[in-house]
Amino acid sequence: MFDLKRAWGAALVAVTLGMSGCGLLPEVKDETSGWSAQKLYAEAKDNLNEGNYERAIKLFEALESRYPFGRYAQQAQLEIAYAYYKDNEPISAIAACDRFIKLHPNHPNVDYAYYLKGLANFNDDLGMLGNLIDQDLSERDPRAARDAFLAFKELVTRFPGSKYAADSIARMKYLVNALARHEVHVAKYYVKREAWVAAANRAKEVVKTYPEAPATEEALAIMVLAYDRLKVNDLRDDAQRVLQLNFPQSAYLKGARGIRTEDKAWYRFW
Repeated sequence: MFDLKRAWGAALVAVTLGMSGCGLLPEVKDETSGWSAQKLYAEAKDNLNEGNYERAIKLFEALESRYPFGRYAQQAQLEIAYAYYKDNEPISAIAACDRFIKLHPNHPNVDYAYYLKGLANFNDDLGMLGNLIDQDLSERDPRAARDAFLAFKELVTRFPGSKYAADSIARMKYLVNALARHEVHVAKYYVKREAWVAAANRAKEVVKTYPEAPATEEALAIMVLAYDRLKVNDLRDDAQRVLQLNFPQSAYLKGARGIRTEDKAWYRFW
């Protein structure tokens, strides 16, 4: 049976292709055609500085495609990563940083690629302090925090003299505290449900993995409480002694039974 709709569709496609072949449809003109690498870079940089990140990315990509060899192409790869980072596209920014690191492991600015990768992970679902008032950082998925820590650690280890090293170390300390708080948050979840073995084990992991983090105080208190409920008196007393030795003024020393489950985060000092 003859299908009228299908016939009209086929005819329309044929007419469109014919018009295109005859040059009847307007061609999309690329305004950057013929631009030098220097002009492409300068225009892309201007757009980046003005906050036109999508436009900047397209221009940097055009530069890399047309002039793949030379310093402008290499710099464009780094600028693309930064543009994605500024445009709140952390996944793309991280991918661009990884690509640059792989292609140019000995580049004089490869330390910046590691630093930018760390920043992108640091901001990914963490908020750079902007959202911490509304949500405890420890309640979020710790994967991005761990990835950020590893990127900063790689930078500091490989390039201890980098101008980004000091800030990376400060962020690493911050991230360690956040990761410790995450583990304490999970331990408190088990406390709420009276899953004492799970609570004790999670708190013990905090003390073992993050011994210098402020969250260790509450982790020790959870251990005291959990072991007490489990009637494991020797482990309870050991945790109590460690808590008293390291935090002699701790409010938890009064019994560790007043462990807060919705307390203000340790870094909220305002």
